[in-house]
Amino acid sequence: MSATAQELLALDTYQARPNPTLDCRSSADIAVSLPLFVHVDVARMARPPPLGDDGRMTSPLPMEFVLSVDDFHALPDSRSEVAVVGRSNVGKSSLINALSGRTGLARTSKTPGRTRLLNLFTVDDLGTMVDCPGYGYAEASKAMRRSWQGMIERYLIEREALNMVIVLVDGEIGPTKLDLQLLDWLRDKRLPHAVVATKHDKVKSSQRSKRVKEVATGCKLDPGDVVWVSATKGTGIERLRGLMHVWLTT
Repeated sequence: MSATAQELLALDTYQARPNPTLDCRSSADIAVSLPLFVHVDVARMARPPPLGDDGRMTSPLPMEFVLSVDDFHALPDSRSEVAVVGRSNVGKSSLINALSGRTGLARTSKTPGRTRLLNLFTVDDLGTMVDCPGYGYAEASKAMRRSWQGMIERYLIEREALNMVIVLVDGEIGPTKLDLQLLDWLRDKRLPHAVVATKHDKVKSSQRSKRVKEVATGCKLDPGDVVWVSATKGTGIERLRGLMHVWLTT
């Protein structure tokens, strides 16, 4: 990232909870790679239904929180993974809850900058999702922000199972300078990524057509390449579930 982007990453906290850690290479049995976590029979987790003809998935994605780490090397193996990145207060936790159909799976907070670790979730027996710390929250030392940045950069570059990086952009305000720096960095590293615009419900209906074009142009994309969602109203959630299924099974 650029020198300015060194200020990019600031942490949000997600407190680790003692849940099972799964080896997602196997959908038949249990696998435990870290101590202090119990065994879970992955076969008991329901497989998502087939996608509709339009690629949407109406049923919630079966998801479970596994653990939080400050070093991606501590993550258990996964056969397929997607990462979620975005600035603080963009709505990452609310979106994860909407995808899973569970209000308390990812902890939401009115205070930006609460996620401070890499937070791992299983997505049925398809693979895993990692919720990365939010960036753009200034209430942390420069040294700490650099540490967070390094943690996330190493994860995104070196995680072999990573199939897609979901970049969340606040649809209400449009892409920020930090969002654009992140997108440029992902393109420079040739990392597969998709832009998802959150808070569709916050954009006035009379302004939505204009805002869709503005967000796409700002991100150097065609309007159809940006997925618009609202965790509150459910707009676009079924489409994003379908895309998640494709990213994890391709």
